[in-house]
Amino acid sequence: MTLAAAAAAVVAAGLTGAAATTPKVVISAPGHTAKVNVHWNYTVSVTEGGKPVAAKLTEQIVDPIGGVHVVQEGPSTKNILNLPIKGVYRDYIIWPSDSRGIPLTLRITVRVGKAKKVLNYAVTPH
Repeated sequence: MTLAAAAAAVVAAGLTGAAATTPKVVISAPGHTAKVNVHWNYTVSVTEGGKPVAAKLTEQIVDPIGGVHVVQEGPSTKNILNLPIKGVYRDYIIWPSDSRGIPLTLRITVRVGKAKKVLNYAVTPH
């Protein structure tokens, strides 16, 4: 192997290692059942290499017939759509009475640079 080929292999290995780093996204919630008309608190944590990382957060509710609804932030009417966060995002959802007994999915989409991670969290309000 020539010196140039060895150097190219080292550079390629370094690039592969850097590209393999993906963000770790964790959803923490009190369970997969939620009471209607009360705060259902949850946390989204985004880390890379064990450290908090800047990310863009989008949250949606997916219903059983395929409808997709953007989640609104806390008491405001601001949609959680490409919301910039740093490491941890805490909020709550108030599930309406008409969602009682319907299996829903909280879809969390996190973008860190060019990396994208989507997590689905099943919730059935009662």
